[in-house]
Amino acid sequence: MNTKNQDKNYIMHTYGRYDVALKEGKGCYAYDEDGKKYLDVSSGIGVNSLGYCDEGWVKAVTEQASSIQHMSNYFYSPQTSKLAETLCSLTPFTKVCFGNSGAEANECAIKLARKYSFDKYGKGRSEIISLNNSFHGRTVTTLSATGQDVFHNYFFPFTEGFSYAEANDIESVKAKITDKTCAVLIECVQGEGGVNILNKDFVKEVRNLCDEKDILLIVDEVQTGIGRTGKLFCYENFNIVPDIITVAKGLGGGLPIGACLCTQKLENVMQPSTHGTTFGGNPVVCAGANYVLSVVANEDFLNEVNKKGDYLKEKLLKINGVKSVRNLGLMVGIELEKGDAHQIAVKCVENGLLIITAKSLLRMLPPLNISYKEIDEAVEILEKTIREE
Repeated sequence: MNTKNQDKNYIMHTYGRYDVALKEGKGCYAYDEDGKKYLDVSSGIGVNSLGYCDEGWVKAVTEQASSIQHMSNYFYSPQTSKLAETLCSLTPFTKVCFGNSGAEANECAIKLARKYSFDKYGKGRSEIISLNNSFHGRTVTTLSATGQDVFHNYFFPFTEGFSYAEANDIESVKAKITDKTCAVLIECVQGEGGVNILNKDFVKEVRNLCDEKDILLIVDEVQTGIGRTGKLFCYENFNIVPDIITVAKGLGGGLPIGACLCTQKLENVMQPSTHGTTFGGNPVVCAGANYVLSVVANEDFLNEVNKKGDYLKEKLLKINGVKSVRNLGLMVGIELEKGDAHQIAVKCVENGLLIITAKSLLRMLPPLNISYKEIDEAVEILEKTIREE
């Protein structure tokens, strides 16, 4: 039985898969079971930040796997401690809690915000405002935090305590605040919502409002973090410092990781038994993350991400059939003049380009170390595909 039939027979149908079974990859290229070559500008939805099987990353994770692959969080792990120190030394944050995904990181952030408020103000001040069109994960609670009605179905009852304001409308945020509000949760760029870049003034106004009301500001950096937007973290583009950020995807370079980082005023809120997860801070995963940061947390590297993002946008806008492009670094949304983005993406895959969608847009999240030649090739394939339509 081949891979596709095995999948259809034995795996729950929770993903709308493209008709490709990938077998191996190197750099920006992947190969299917028949040996067909694909240029990947999706990076496993922003996960393979250094592409497939980067030699330094492979060395880091294999050496750690041959040393010790897992330990209980009752014991100290050098790789995990090193990763925590690096993240804190590169940011204004002072403590980290590790998990296995963006959803887990956001769950930790929600618990942290609610406990901070409980400790300071008592029971009842636990509501969190997020933005319409946001996406924060697929657990019952992070679905509740997600400001899209399409996700608020089937799995009743959803976790209570969330309300939704309009992005780029500070009066809408103010109108949602009550004496029960403990936090505001935003993505500076709404990835799944269609690569919507928030207005800088709005983000600053939210920060100021949170300071005024002693409400915590949480920034979801699951898709935007680790160099994706040309800064190590996206919030840096907006000249603010959140109280909490969450990160996942690109941090691990291809292995599952999530992290919740907080500022000093929150660093002692969580105590033993208030949060935890069996695989959080796994030493093999952290070894990979340590390598990723050693490459990405570099000013020259991040400057190149910005230059490549500008170059890619300029090329895309020259394609007949592309209406607009919105990007921050190498987080790119492509609005088409006509046609269905998903169908175009399917045709791109047939033509050797792995690309994804976000709402009605095509979305590119290429490896951060993609070359200019590979960008040209991706644009060429996309242009050919749109022309065929």
